[in-house]
Amino acid sequence: MGKRVAVVLAGCGVYDGTEIHEASAVLVHLSREGAQAEVYAPDVEQMHVVDHVKGQPTQERRNVLVESARIARGNIRDLAELDVTGLDALIIPGGFGVAKNLSTWATQGKNCTICKEVEEVMKAFHAAHKPLGLCCISPVLAAKVFPGCEVTVGHDTECERWPYAKTAEAMRELGCKHVNKQVTEVHVDVKNKLVTTSAFMCNAPIHHIYEGIGNMVREVLRLA
Repeated sequence: MGKRVAVVLAGCGVYDGTEIHEASAVLVHLSREGAQAEVYAPDVEQMHVVDHVKGQPTQERRNVLVESARIARGNIRDLAELDVTGLDALIIPGGFGVAKNLSTWATQGKNCTICKEVEEVMKAFHAAHKPLGLCCISPVLAAKVFPGCEVTVGHDTECERWPYAKTAEAMRELGCKHVNKQVTEVHVDVKNKLVTTSAFMCNAPIHHIYEGIGNMVREVLRLA
């Protein structure tokens, strides 16, 4: 029997939900490694809906669970139903939905709050000594929930390749250790069983993003 891994989504689309390529990469790599993905999302309203052509918010209202079901091909459950007992690991892909729907990082930065169900699930896996995999912006959740943990969001010096590097400084201000890594690399916090990689925090070719996520998935499964 392969490892059972909970994958938590935040909607559908980079600007207001889960980054679809990252979610797909996680699911593909889990499948390749013989693991069983079980997809969850919180049953809450999105912060807002963004027109992905114009890059501008619209007047629409959408539900995170309903939108996440698009990525999961309908095979998804309410995050409130997650039982850590039968699961081996937790992975949360990135996308602005993490900072808008799973937390208030997008508007409050280091002073953000985390969605109640998300925080409870992360703490439950941590308490059970089961690994968590986080990519792109989602390591900010660990920075908030597990003070003193070690994570990476790529690099801490902003440039064209690393446009979101200031995130690293905000995480340090929360008491975390940020470790600079290339896009194909991961950082493993052995004590907290956290595996992080930068994904689309870096302006990199998509196959490099997929490679980094694959390395994250393999490390998570190794720790499980």
